[in-house]
Amino acid sequence: MSMEAGTAAAVRAEGRQNAMTRFKLTYFDFNGGRGEPIRLALHIGGIAFKDARLKFPEFKELQPSFPFHALPVLEVDGQPITQSNLILRHVGKLAGLYPTDALQALYCDETMDALEDMNHAVGRTFGLKGDTLKKAREELVEGRLATYIKGLDGLLARGGGQYFADGRMTVADLKVFVEARNLAKGTLDHVPTDIVEKLAPALAEHRDRIANDPRVVAYSAR
Repeated sequence: MSMEAGTAAAVRAEGRQNAMTRFKLTYFDFNGGRGEPIRLALHIGGIAFKDARLKFPEFKELQPSFPFHALPVLEVDGQPITQSNLILRHVGKLAGLYPTDALQALYCDETMDALEDMNHAVGRTFGLKGDTLKKAREELVEGRLATYIKGLDGLLARGGGQYFADGRMTVADLKVFVEARNLAKGTLDHVPTDIVEKLAPALAEHRDRIANDPRVVAYSAR
């Protein structure tokens, strides 16, 4: 049986096993951030879920009701589960988008955790304004952000240059894709939109490869 056929069979089996499971994903009402790779994985896996999208004022009102007062939250049969990488890993297993080989799973996890470290570095600049924000973002571009982009480029090369693990698209690819796409859209003031192209051309090619995957195209066209 080919890898593709085996993965498809695993997805069908997981689908039957979880046919009665109810999923609700709560995250902010935009197509990015930590919740978007989870939405993508659920869609690609054909897993039915309630896509609860909150405006920021709604989140502020509901924030005390969420564990750790943060999003995303995945409810599984009404029980809330937190931690974005943990949720993404779980959904990836259900959707056939997570490696079964231990070493490849390690590669997948390392990529996702590196992105969380990058997000934390970027997050420290949120709330700053004016020249203070400009200076912090310029330091970020020259420092930690450049380090993470180059580091991810190295992880991609280790995986074979096309994908980060398992020789196919996994949840690690979805997470990197969402972050690289957001950088290209200019969602961060004072961060050049071509930073990925300049520092890691292969990573930019990876972003475009995932964007053109028929399963991702189908999600974007919903």
